[in-house]
Amino acid sequence: MNKFSSKLGFILTAVGSAVGMANVWGFPYKFQRGGLVFLLAYIIFISLFAYCGLASEFAVGRYAQTGTLGAYHKAFKSRKEDTVIGKFIGYIPLIGSLLIAIGYAVIVAYVLKALIDSLSGVLLTADTTSYFDSFSLKSYSVVPYHFFIIAITLISCIGGASTIEKSNKIMMPAFFVLFVILAIRIAALPNAIEGYKYMFRFDKEMLSWGTILEAMGQAFFSLSVTGSGMLVVGAYLDDDEDIVSSSKMTGFLDTMAAMIASFVMIPAIIVYNMDQAGGPGLLFQVLPTILQDMAAGRIFAIILYVAVVFGGISSLQNMFEVVAESLMQRHPKLKRNMVLVLIGIVVFAIGVNMETISRWGPFMDFISIYVIPIGAMIGAVTWFWILKKDKLLGAINLGSKKKYGDTWYKLGKFVYVPLAVILCAIAVIFRISF
Repeated sequence: MNKFSSKLGFILTAVGSAVGMANVWGFPYKFQRGGLVFLLAYIIFISLFAYCGLASEFAVGRYAQTGTLGAYHKAFKSRKEDTVIGKFIGYIPLIGSLLIAIGYAVIVAYVLKALIDSLSGVLLTADTTSYFDSFSLKSYSVVPYHFFIIAITLISCIGGASTIEKSNKIMMPAFFVLFVILAIRIAALPNAIEGYKYMFRFDKEMLSWGTILEAMGQAFFSLSVTGSGMLVVGAYLDDDEDIVSSSKMTGFLDTMAAMIASFVMIPAIIVYNMDQAGGPGLLFQVLPTILQDMAAGRIFAIILYVAVVFGGISSLQNMFEVVAESLMQRHPKLKRNMVLVLIGIVVFAIGVNMETISRWGPFMDFISIYVIPIGAMIGAVTWFWILKKDKLLGAINLGSKKKYGDTWYKLGKFVYVPLAVILCAIAVIFRISF
């Protein structure tokens, strides 16, 4: 198994796996609603989840030296010689990664279409509602863009850790730089200060369990701590990597990505007096309307969609890689390129039939409400309650500059795991997509 060549490459790959639509349209929308209460709660939760949850997934991946299926099997074997549950329970989060990839590729195809239409100028002259409806309500409307996104993702995954690392060393810095450029442009708008004031307002009405739960869910799933994706990132780590330190840095950069996106989205919405919107409406209707009225709007539209495409591809890389690595571990005779192509065919063949928002929207809701939370809960419980304590702490402390013991372990076992269970229960019972 090849490894990351540098700490920077590993962190950028981890950040690339985490940064996606949750940062671009999920976080700004929730921050806009909850203000300072949401932000403070989010910071508390993402600090905990990075410190315990993300670190444990990296550590288990490195300990197992393989992807999802092998990691769960090895965790269960640490307690018993062998178990049927250990062999098969990993399929739940693994299938979750594959299903997410199917719906996610459609969304990124939408973004690529918006980029191409920004380059041609079509997006900057069209009625944005009609424009969005023209492809989101029509079957097989983004097939070429869809195919291209999957093809590029496959090419960037061919060499495993090596090519994934190299591509993220380009895409992630570009993502941050491009969004900073956008944020600077938004800051120059008249009355942009009112947008910043609104972002950081303290609203007593937001002091509620609803806001706290929303912040907790956003923090949890923004890090991609889903019991699957980050395992394979950990499997490509060298033994001298300080996992907890890198996890904290990943959480910080993921938060910075969300904050920079918010500095673009929220002030622009406030200045132009647009309706609050989350999800696709923000990216394909609200923002294009704003960009149409903005000087050099075409240039900034191109910058926006290039950045989001990069963020989308980096997330898809992780989804493809975790499925490929697990299948190759379970079936050693399979060739890597063949497995990747097979994954790409499955993702495209299913996804191409749900290119309308009426199809992929409910599909992604189902995945977000049931599959991902259940997979995340299974992962959290497995690492802290099934895997032997000495094995997990040994994996955490390997390469660490600081020794982690009972405090870290108890925080994970008695705080992180219960929170993961609570989030899963809330999502499933109340059908909430975080």
